[in-house]
Amino acid sequence: MSFRDQQKYLDALKKYETKFDRKELEDYKMFVKMQKDEEDFDSLSLERLQELYSKYDKPVDKTKFDSFFKKNN
Repeated sequence: MSFRDQQKYLDALKKYETKFDRKELEDYKMFVKMQKDEEDFDSLSLERLQELYSKYDKPVDKTKFDSFFKKNN
């Protein structure tokens, strides 16, 4: 995984930092420190970062907004 992808994951997780439990917060801070030191993530830390990303960064269900944008006939 490239440095840019790692940065994308970390930036997306930054807004969820207050929702992390203790272990997740420690892992996140470790990832940020590794990113600042410009280290490449090993396979385990990369897997953990992707797990955090998939757990917290869910896409919004846009179908629930359809009723607001329909024309009245």
